Amino acid sequence: MKEKLKVLFLCTGNSCRSQMAQGWANTLKQDTIKAYSAGIEIHGLNPDAVKVMAEAGVDISMHRSKHIDTFKEIPLDVVITVCGHAHETCPVFPPRCRIIHMGFDDPPKMVKALAKQGADKEKQLDCYRRVRDKIKDFVKGLPDNLKEIKK
Repeated sequence: MKEKLKVLFLCTGNSCRSQMAQGWANTLKQDTIKAYSAGIEIHGLNPDAVKVMAEAGVDISMHRSKHIDTFKEIPLDVVITVCGHAHETCPVFPPRCRIIHMGFDDPPKMVKALAKQGADKEKQLDCYRRVRDKIKDFVKGLPDNLKEIKK
């Protein structure tokens, strides 16, 4: 049996996008990928991310926000940065670990802008749903789509 690809999804605070990606990978790719998620900082799990993932049948409610240092001793194959800040500040990994950037919009940031415009909670959750679905599409293509993405 082939060993699973060890993939870390890295975000700024490990609260939303990286958690969604880990949830999708653990649901859709459990036979081929061992998924992890972490942040450059720890912000805590975003309850709206938990809510929209549950709507899609993926339970991430037991996830917790983790710092990148938690994974120092794990021989990762790929680190996928899912936000610009994490990509810009990504720590150095051993040469065998490939680092790839696949940025997704930041739902909390989008929600703040919508809230200022008076958007209701449902419209705000739609931001999370759009990002959730884009992440799902990306994860569905793993690991094959990694070949197409430049470091």
